[in-house]
Amino acid sequence: MAIWIEAEACTGCGLCVKACPYGAVEVVEGKAVLNDRCTLCGACIEACRHGCIRTDVVEETPDLSGYRGILVFAEQREGAIHPAVIELLGAGAGIAAACGEPLEAALAGRDVREAAESLIPFGASTVHAIDDPALEAYRTLPYATSLARLIEARKPSIVLFAATHVGRDLAPRIAARLGVGLTADCTGLEIDASTGHLKQIRPAFGGNVIATILSRTTRPQMATVRPGVMAPAEKDASRGGEVVPFEASIREADGAAKVVERVKRRKSGGDIRDASVIVAGGRGVGSAEGFESLRALAKALGGAVAGSRVAVELGWVPAENQVGQTGFTVRPDLYIACGISGAVQHAAGMMGSGTIVAVNRDPGAPIFEMADFGIVGDVHAVVPLLTKGLVDRER
Repeated sequence: MAIWIEAEACTGCGLCVKACPYGAVEVVEGKAVLNDRCTLCGACIEACRHGCIRTDVVEETPDLSGYRGILVFAEQREGAIHPAVIELLGAGAGIAAACGEPLEAALAGRDVREAAESLIPFGASTVHAIDDPALEAYRTLPYATSLARLIEARKPSIVLFAATHVGRDLAPRIAARLGVGLTADCTGLEIDASTGHLKQIRPAFGGNVIATILSRTTRPQMATVRPGVMAPAEKDASRGGEVVPFEASIREADGAAKVVERVKRRKSGGDIRDASVIVAGGRGVGSAEGFESLRALAKALGGAVAGSRVAVELGWVPAENQVGQTGFTVRPDLYIACGISGAVQHAAGMMGSGTIVAVNRDPGAPIFEMADFGIVGDVHAVVPLLTKGLVDRER
Protein backbone atom coordinates (compact mmCIF):
# COMPACT_ATOMS: atom_id res chain seq x y z
CA MET A 1 0.00 0.00 0.00
CA ALA A 2 1.15 3.53 -0.75
CA ILE A 3 -0.20 7.05 -0.17
CA TRP A 4 0.97 10.11 -2.08
CA ILE A 5 -0.08 13.72 -2.59
CA GLU A 6 -0.73 15.27 -6.00
CA ALA A 7 1.05 18.59 -5.38
CA GLU A 8 -0.50 20.32 -8.40
CA ALA A 9 -4.01 19.88 -6.99
CA CYS A 10 -3.14 20.63 -3.34
CA THR A 11 -4.36 24.00 -2.03
CA GLY A 12 -2.56 23.78 1.31
CA CYS A 13 -5.86 23.99 3.22
CA GLY A 14 -4.46 21.96 6.13
CA LEU A 15 -7.48 19.68 6.65
CA CYS A 16 -5.25 16.65 6.22
CA VAL A 17 -2.87 18.00 8.88
CA LYS A 18 -5.72 18.22 11.41
CA ALA A 19 -7.04 14.76 10.47
CA CYS A 20 -3.72 12.91 10.84
CA PRO A 21 -3.46 11.36 14.35
CA TYR A 22 0.30 10.82 13.98
CA GLY A 23 1.54 14.25 12.88
CA ALA A 24 2.61 12.74 9.57
CA VAL A 25 1.31 15.55 7.32
CA GLU A 26 2.79 19.04 7.12
CA VAL A 27 2.16 22.05 4.92
CA VAL A 28 5.43 23.21 3.38
CA GLU A 29 5.48 26.22 1.04
CA GLY A 30 1.73 26.00 0.60
CA LYS A 31 1.64 22.27 -0.22
CA ALA A 32 0.89 19.24 1.97
CA VAL A 33 3.72 16.74 2.33
CA LEU A 34 4.06 13.41 4.13
CA ASN A 35 6.87 12.71 6.58
CA ASP A 36 8.26 9.44 7.94
CA ARG A 37 5.62 9.22 10.69
CA CYS A 38 3.00 8.07 8.17
CA THR A 39 1.39 4.73 9.10
CA LEU A 40 -0.79 4.53 5.95
CA CYS A 41 -3.96 4.77 8.07
CA GLY A 42 -5.78 6.76 5.35
CA ALA A 43 -7.26 9.44 7.60
CA CYS A 44 -5.82 12.18 5.37
CA ILE A 45 -7.47 10.69 2.29
CA GLU A 46 -10.91 10.95 3.83
CA ALA A 47 -10.25 14.48 5.06
CA CYS A 48 -9.07 15.89 1.71
CA ARG A 49 -11.89 17.73 -0.06
CA HIS A 50 -9.98 18.19 -3.30
CA GLY A 51 -9.06 14.57 -3.98
CA CYS A 52 -5.36 15.29 -4.17
CA ILE A 53 -4.30 12.58 -1.69
CA ARG A 54 -4.22 9.24 -3.47
CA THR A 55 -3.69 5.59 -2.64
CA ASP A 56 -3.10 2.48 -4.70
CA VAL A 57 -5.61 0.49 -2.65
CA VAL A 58 -8.95 -0.14 -4.31
CA GLU A 59 -11.44 -1.19 -1.66
CA GLU A 60 -14.23 -3.28 -3.08
CA THR A 61 -17.14 -4.28 -0.90
CA PRO A 62 -17.90 -7.96 -1.45
CA ASP A 63 -21.29 -9.56 -0.98
CA LEU A 64 -21.52 -10.28 2.76
CA SER A 65 -25.20 -11.21 2.81
CA GLY A 66 -24.43 -14.91 3.27
CA TYR A 67 -23.06 -14.32 6.79
CA ARG A 68 -25.52 -14.16 9.65
CA GLY A 69 -25.52 -14.65 13.41
CA ILE A 70 -23.32 -14.00 16.43
CA LEU A 71 -21.20 -16.97 17.51
CA VAL A 72 -19.60 -17.10 20.96
CA PHE A 73 -16.76 -19.54 21.60
CA ALA A 74 -17.74 -21.22 24.87
CA GLU A 75 -14.46 -22.04 26.54
CA GLN A 76 -14.66 -24.90 29.03
CA ARG A 77 -12.11 -26.36 31.38
CA GLU A 78 -12.73 -29.92 32.52
CA GLY A 79 -16.41 -29.50 31.67
CA ALA A 80 -16.86 -26.21 33.54
CA ILE A 81 -17.84 -23.18 31.46
CA HIS A 82 -15.44 -20.27 31.92
CA PRO A 83 -17.21 -17.28 33.59
CA ALA A 84 -16.08 -14.98 30.76
CA VAL A 85 -18.34 -16.94 28.39
CA ILE A 86 -21.42 -15.76 30.28
CA GLU A 87 -20.16 -12.20 29.87
CA LEU A 88 -19.77 -12.77 26.12
CA LEU A 89 -23.32 -14.09 25.92
CA GLY A 90 -24.50 -10.95 27.69
CA ALA A 91 -22.66 -8.74 25.20
CA GLY A 92 -23.72 -10.95 22.30
CA ALA A 93 -27.38 -10.67 23.27
CA GLY A 94 -27.25 -6.89 22.91
CA ILE A 95 -25.51 -7.15 19.55
CA ALA A 96 -27.96 -9.79 18.33
CA ALA A 97 -30.91 -7.60 19.28
CA ALA A 98 -29.36 -4.58 17.53
CA CYS A 99 -28.77 -6.36 14.24
CA GLY A 100 -31.70 -8.80 14.36
CA GLU A 101 -29.57 -11.94 14.16
CA PRO A 102 -29.46 -15.10 16.32
CA LEU A 103 -27.06 -15.59 19.21
CA GLU A 104 -25.29 -18.96 19.11
CA ALA A 105 -22.41 -20.67 20.89
CA ALA A 106 -19.74 -23.18 19.97
CA LEU A 107 -18.42 -25.64 22.53
CA ALA A 108 -15.52 -28.01 21.90
CA GLY A 109 -14.33 -30.87 24.09
CA ARG A 110 -15.20 -34.41 25.09
CA ASP A 111 -18.59 -35.39 26.55
CA VAL A 112 -19.75 -31.78 26.43
CA ARG A 113 -23.51 -32.31 26.01
CA GLU A 114 -24.36 -31.27 29.57
CA ALA A 115 -22.09 -28.22 29.44
CA ALA A 116 -23.63 -27.25 26.09
CA GLU A 117 -27.16 -27.43 27.47
CA SER A 118 -26.17 -25.16 30.35
CA LEU A 119 -25.59 -22.28 27.91
CA ILE A 120 -29.18 -22.16 26.66
CA PRO A 121 -30.62 -20.43 29.78
CA PHE A 122 -28.02 -17.71 29.28
CA GLY A 123 -29.34 -16.80 25.82
CA ALA A 124 -27.74 -19.12 23.26
CA SER A 125 -30.50 -20.21 20.89
CA THR A 126 -28.25 -22.86 19.33
CA VAL A 127 -25.17 -24.47 20.83
CA HIS A 128 -22.89 -26.24 18.35
CA ALA A 129 -21.28 -29.11 20.27
CA ILE A 130 -18.01 -30.36 18.82
CA ASP A 131 -17.51 -33.58 20.74
CA ASP A 132 -14.32 -35.47 20.00
CA PRO A 133 -11.78 -37.42 22.10
CA ALA A 134 -9.00 -35.37 20.48
CA LEU A 135 -10.49 -32.25 22.07
CA GLU A 136 -10.53 -33.49 25.66
CA ALA A 137 -7.49 -31.39 26.59
CA TYR A 138 -6.92 -28.02 24.95
CA ARG A 139 -4.42 -28.18 22.10
CA THR A 140 -4.11 -25.30 19.68
CA LEU A 141 -4.19 -27.11 16.34
CA PRO A 142 -7.11 -29.52 16.90
CA TYR A 143 -9.22 -26.74 18.41
CA ALA A 144 -8.32 -24.32 15.61
CA THR A 145 -9.15 -26.93 12.98
CA SER A 146 -12.52 -27.85 14.48
CA LEU A 147 -13.64 -24.26 15.12
CA ALA A 148 -12.51 -23.07 11.68
CA ARG A 149 -14.51 -25.86 10.04
CA LEU A 150 -17.59 -24.96 12.06
CA ILE A 151 -17.28 -21.26 11.18
CA GLU A 152 -16.81 -22.06 7.49
CA ALA A 153 -19.93 -24.23 7.58
CA ARG A 154 -22.09 -21.95 9.74
CA LYS A 155 -20.93 -18.58 8.29
CA PRO A 156 -21.63 -16.32 11.30
CA SER A 157 -21.32 -12.57 10.86
CA ILE A 158 -19.53 -12.11 14.19
CA VAL A 159 -17.36 -14.48 16.26
CA LEU A 160 -16.40 -13.58 19.83
CA PHE A 161 -13.75 -15.10 22.11
CA ALA A 162 -12.84 -14.27 25.68
CA ALA A 163 -9.33 -12.82 25.95
CA THR A 164 -8.18 -15.65 28.22
CA HIS A 165 -4.98 -17.64 27.72
CA VAL A 166 -6.95 -20.03 25.50
CA GLY A 167 -8.85 -17.33 23.61
CA ARG A 168 -5.71 -15.31 22.91
CA ASP A 169 -4.00 -18.41 21.55
CA LEU A 170 -6.93 -19.79 19.56
CA ALA A 171 -8.58 -16.73 17.97
CA PRO A 172 -5.61 -15.53 15.86
CA ARG A 173 -5.04 -19.06 14.56
CA ILE A 174 -8.61 -19.24 13.35
CA ALA A 175 -8.53 -15.71 11.91
CA ALA A 176 -5.41 -16.59 9.92
CA ARG A 177 -7.04 -19.74 8.54
CA LEU A 178 -10.13 -17.82 7.50
CA GLY A 179 -8.15 -14.90 6.08
CA VAL A 180 -9.92 -12.28 8.21
CA GLY A 181 -8.88 -9.68 10.76
CA LEU A 182 -9.01 -9.96 14.53
CA THR A 183 -9.29 -7.20 17.12
CA ALA A 184 -7.70 -8.25 20.40
CA ASP A 185 -8.57 -7.27 23.97
CA CYS A 186 -11.75 -5.32 23.24
CA THR A 187 -13.34 -3.40 26.08
CA GLY A 188 -16.48 -2.48 24.16
CA LEU A 189 -18.63 -3.78 21.31
CA GLU A 190 -21.32 -1.87 19.45
CA ILE A 191 -23.21 -2.12 16.18
CA ASP A 192 -22.82 0.80 13.76
CA ALA A 193 -26.43 1.68 13.03
CA SER A 194 -25.67 3.14 9.59
CA THR A 195 -23.63 0.22 8.21
CA GLY A 196 -24.35 -2.75 10.45
CA HIS A 197 -20.61 -3.27 11.05
CA LEU A 198 -19.36 -4.30 14.48
CA LYS A 199 -17.53 -1.46 16.22
CA GLN A 200 -14.68 -3.16 18.07
CA ILE A 201 -13.44 -0.81 20.79
CA ARG A 202 -10.11 -1.22 22.57
CA PRO A 203 -7.39 0.89 24.23
CA ALA A 204 -4.38 1.70 22.04
CA PHE A 205 -0.99 3.39 22.46
CA GLY A 206 -0.62 2.30 26.08
CA GLY A 207 -4.20 3.19 26.92
CA ASN A 208 -3.84 6.84 25.88
CA VAL A 209 -6.20 6.43 22.91
CA ILE A 210 -9.44 4.50 22.52
CA ALA A 211 -9.54 2.96 19.05
CA THR A 212 -12.69 1.88 17.22
CA ILE A 213 -11.97 -0.79 14.62
CA LEU A 214 -14.24 -1.96 11.81
CA SER A 215 -13.99 -4.99 9.54
CA ARG A 216 -15.74 -3.50 6.54
CA THR A 217 -14.84 -5.95 3.78
CA THR A 218 -14.44 -9.36 5.43
CA ARG A 219 -16.57 -11.80 7.41
CA PRO A 220 -16.77 -13.01 10.02
CA GLN A 221 -15.86 -10.05 12.20
CA MET A 222 -13.70 -11.50 14.97
CA ALA A 223 -12.73 -10.11 18.35
CA THR A 224 -11.42 -11.20 21.72
CA VAL A 225 -12.99 -9.45 24.71
CA ARG A 226 -11.32 -8.77 28.04
CA PRO A 227 -12.90 -10.76 30.88
CA GLY A 228 -14.61 -8.60 33.46
CA VAL A 229 -15.58 -5.66 31.24
CA MET A 230 -19.00 -6.91 30.09
CA ALA A 231 -22.04 -7.50 32.26
CA PRO A 232 -22.83 -11.25 32.40
CA ALA A 233 -26.01 -12.58 30.84
CA GLU A 234 -28.88 -13.22 33.22
CA LYS A 235 -29.95 -16.82 33.57
CA ASP A 236 -33.52 -17.61 32.51
CA ALA A 237 -34.52 -21.27 32.77
CA SER A 238 -37.55 -20.66 30.55
CA ARG A 239 -35.44 -19.88 27.49
CA GLY A 240 -35.62 -22.39 24.68
CA GLY A 241 -32.79 -23.59 22.48
CA GLU A 242 -31.11 -26.64 21.04
CA VAL A 243 -27.78 -28.41 21.10
CA VAL A 244 -26.63 -29.33 17.60
CA PRO A 245 -23.72 -31.80 17.23
CA PHE A 246 -21.00 -30.86 14.74
CA GLU A 247 -18.64 -33.45 13.33
CA ALA A 248 -15.23 -31.83 12.91
CA SER A 249 -13.50 -35.04 11.71
CA ILE A 250 -10.33 -34.41 13.71
CA ARG A 251 -7.34 -36.55 12.74
CA GLU A 252 -4.29 -37.21 14.86
CA ALA A 253 -2.29 -35.36 12.22
CA ASP A 254 -4.26 -32.21 13.15
CA GLY A 255 -2.48 -32.11 16.50
CA ALA A 256 1.29 -31.58 16.48
CA ALA A 257 1.49 -31.73 20.28
CA LYS A 258 0.50 -34.48 22.66
CA VAL A 259 -0.63 -33.87 26.23
CA VAL A 260 1.46 -36.08 28.49
CA GLU A 261 0.49 -34.65 31.87
CA ARG A 262 -1.44 -31.74 33.34
CA VAL A 263 -0.16 -30.08 36.50
CA LYS A 264 -2.24 -27.44 38.25
CA ARG A 265 -0.35 -24.55 39.75
CA ARG A 266 -1.31 -23.64 43.27
CA LYS A 267 -2.10 -19.98 43.74
CA SER A 268 -1.09 -18.11 46.85
CA GLY A 269 -4.65 -16.85 47.23
CA GLY A 270 -8.01 -16.81 45.51
CA ASP A 271 -8.65 -15.38 42.06
CA ILE A 272 -8.99 -11.60 42.37
CA ARG A 273 -11.62 -11.67 39.61
CA ASP A 274 -13.94 -13.52 41.98
CA ALA A 275 -13.36 -11.23 44.98
CA SER A 276 -16.20 -8.96 46.12
CA VAL A 277 -13.71 -6.73 47.97
CA ILE A 278 -10.23 -5.81 46.69
CA VAL A 279 -7.55 -3.79 48.47
CA ALA A 280 -5.00 -2.75 45.85
CA GLY A 281 -1.65 -1.08 46.28
CA GLY A 282 0.63 0.86 43.98
CA ARG A 283 3.95 2.64 44.02
CA GLY A 284 2.84 4.74 46.97
CA VAL A 285 2.87 1.70 49.25
CA GLY A 286 6.65 1.89 49.06
CA SER A 287 7.74 -1.71 49.60
CA ALA A 288 6.71 -5.34 49.81
CA GLU A 289 6.57 -4.96 53.60
CA GLY A 290 4.17 -2.07 53.15
CA PHE A 291 1.61 -4.48 51.71
CA GLU A 292 1.26 -6.19 55.10
CA SER A 293 -1.11 -3.45 56.27
CA LEU A 294 -3.13 -3.88 53.05
CA ARG A 295 -3.39 -7.61 53.69
CA ALA A 296 -4.64 -6.94 57.21
CA LEU A 297 -7.33 -4.61 55.84
CA ALA A 298 -8.31 -7.13 53.16
CA LYS A 299 -8.57 -9.85 55.81
CA ALA A 300 -10.81 -7.67 57.97
CA LEU A 301 -13.08 -7.09 54.96
CA GLY A 302 -12.99 -10.69 53.72
CA GLY A 303 -11.37 -9.54 50.50
CA ALA A 304 -8.27 -10.01 48.35
CA VAL A 305 -5.08 -8.04 47.83
CA ALA A 306 -4.09 -6.79 44.38
CA GLY A 307 -1.50 -4.47 42.89
CA SER A 308 -0.78 -2.09 40.06
CA ARG A 309 1.68 -2.90 37.29
CA VAL A 310 4.49 -1.11 39.16
CA ALA A 311 3.82 -3.14 42.31
CA VAL A 312 4.03 -6.35 40.30
CA GLU A 313 7.19 -5.33 38.43
CA LEU A 314 8.89 -4.48 41.74
CA GLY A 315 7.97 -7.91 43.08
CA TRP A 316 5.67 -6.66 45.82
CA VAL A 317 2.67 -8.74 44.66
CA PRO A 318 2.46 -11.75 42.28
CA ALA A 319 1.55 -11.26 38.62
CA GLU A 320 -1.78 -13.09 39.00
CA ASN A 321 -2.88 -10.28 41.32
CA GLN A 322 -2.23 -7.43 38.88
CA VAL A 323 -5.13 -5.14 37.99
CA GLY A 324 -5.04 -2.99 34.88
CA GLN A 325 -4.70 -2.97 31.13
CA THR A 326 -1.85 -5.49 31.18
CA GLY A 327 -3.30 -7.40 34.13
CA PHE A 328 -6.83 -8.44 35.02
CA THR A 329 -10.09 -6.54 34.80
CA VAL A 330 -12.08 -6.75 38.03
CA ARG A 331 -15.59 -5.72 39.10
CA PRO A 332 -15.71 -6.05 42.90
CA ASP A 333 -18.41 -4.48 45.04
CA LEU A 334 -15.69 -2.51 46.85
CA TYR A 335 -12.28 -1.46 45.48
CA ILE A 336 -9.83 0.31 47.80
CA ALA A 337 -6.92 1.87 45.91
CA CYS A 338 -3.95 2.59 48.18
CA GLY A 339 -1.04 4.63 46.89
CA ILE A 340 -2.26 4.28 43.29
CA SER A 341 -2.12 7.41 41.14
CA GLY A 342 -4.98 6.36 38.86
CA ALA A 343 -3.26 6.27 35.47
CA VAL A 344 -5.52 5.24 32.59
CA GLN A 345 -3.74 1.88 32.29
CA HIS A 346 -4.79 0.94 35.83
CA ALA A 347 -8.23 2.55 35.56
CA ALA A 348 -9.03 0.28 32.60
CA GLY A 349 -8.93 -2.68 34.95
CA MET A 350 -11.09 -1.45 37.82
CA MET A 351 -13.56 1.16 36.54
CA GLY A 352 -16.39 -1.37 36.71
CA SER A 353 -16.12 -1.63 40.50
CA GLY A 354 -19.23 -0.92 42.54
CA THR A 355 -17.70 1.50 45.06
CA ILE A 356 -14.19 2.92 44.73
CA VAL A 357 -12.28 4.28 47.71
CA ALA A 358 -8.94 6.03 47.14
CA VAL A 359 -6.16 6.66 49.66
CA ASN A 360 -3.34 8.88 48.39
CA ARG A 361 -1.08 11.63 49.71
CA ASP A 362 -1.44 13.66 46.51
CA PRO A 363 -4.79 15.53 46.45
CA GLY A 364 -4.36 16.02 42.70
CA ALA A 365 -3.99 12.33 41.90
CA PRO A 366 -6.27 11.22 39.02
CA ILE A 367 -7.60 8.36 41.17
CA PHE A 368 -9.73 10.86 43.09
CA GLU A 369 -11.60 11.79 39.92
CA MET A 370 -12.96 8.27 39.61
CA ALA A 371 -13.33 7.49 43.32
CA ASP A 372 -16.64 7.56 45.17
CA PHE A 373 -14.78 8.32 48.41
CA GLY A 374 -11.32 9.79 48.77
CA ILE A 375 -8.92 10.03 51.69
CA VAL A 376 -5.93 12.36 51.34
CA GLY A 377 -3.21 10.97 53.56
CA ASP A 378 -0.32 8.57 54.02
CA VAL A 379 -1.30 4.97 53.23
CA HIS A 380 0.71 3.69 56.19
CA ALA A 381 -1.23 5.93 58.57
CA VAL A 382 -4.71 5.65 57.04
CA VAL A 383 -4.94 1.91 56.27
CA PRO A 384 -4.15 0.71 59.84
CA LEU A 385 -6.80 3.11 61.16
CA LEU A 386 -9.37 1.67 58.77
CA THR A 387 -8.45 -1.85 59.82
CA LYS A 388 -8.61 -0.96 63.53
CA GLY A 389 -12.01 0.60 63.05
CA LEU A 390 -13.34 -2.53 61.38
CA VAL A 391 -11.87 -4.84 64.02
CA ASP A 392 -13.21 -2.70 66.90
CA ARG A 393 -16.62 -2.68 65.28
CA GLU A 394 -16.71 -6.47 65.20
CA ARG A 395 -15.95 -6.73 68.92
